[in-house]
Amino acid sequence: MGVKTSPSKENILKKIRQALSDSTPLPFPQSEGNQPQIFPASPQELEVLFAEQFSKLQGKFSYCGSLDEFKEQFRQLRYQSSWHHVYFRKEDSRLMDIMKQMGPGQLPYEDLATCDVSVTFCESLVARTGTMVLSSRESGGRTPSVYAPVHVCIAFTSQVVYDIRDALQLIKKKYGTQLPSLISFATGPSRTADIEKTLVVGVHGPKEVYCFLVED
Repeated sequence: MGVKTSPSKENILKKIRQALSDSTPLPFPQSEGNQPQIFPASPQELEVLFAEQFSKLQGKFSYCGSLDEFKEQFRQLRYQSSWHHVYFRKEDSRLMDIMKQMGPGQLPYEDLATCDVSVTFCESLVARTGTMVLSSRESGGRTPSVYAPVHVCIAFTSQVVYDIRDALQLIKKKYGTQLPSLISFATGPSRTADIEKTLVVGVHGPKEVYCFLVED
């Protein structure tokens, strides 16, 4: 049975497809790099801008109109990718509830070293750079997003901000003086060109990174 698509979701998906098919012009073609960098507000919707930047960095983006749609997409992706061992924090009651609703056998696989994929939440998404902001509170520290061969991040539309400064302000507003012990920034899958300037993906982190953006 297919999932009914709302007009608002169709509109977002249409803009995302258009953004991914068009090249983005350099914002300051005459700049010589000797002036303070200024980032003007984007004319695009933040969800569209994030999808464009995240995909440019080899991230895999999916927009979901609801949590139910995310569950269906994740089930299909897990089957297609043959993910048998899914790691997620059992201490996270929200994530545990979501995973349990996908059917029997969805208890967390607790060995991060031998899992197929890790699933986490995040603090926010930075649209300008296509960056996921992770923390020890929402993603269990840095290890789940680094040690697993595939990282799946679940985010919500209310968490999409324009720049890193906005992301840090969101964290400060959320936690006040009780900030998480670790805040990290992940921008696409791990990649390096240290060896003969050849780009290699997955050396220092996951080979694949998925971001499911859920409308809330």
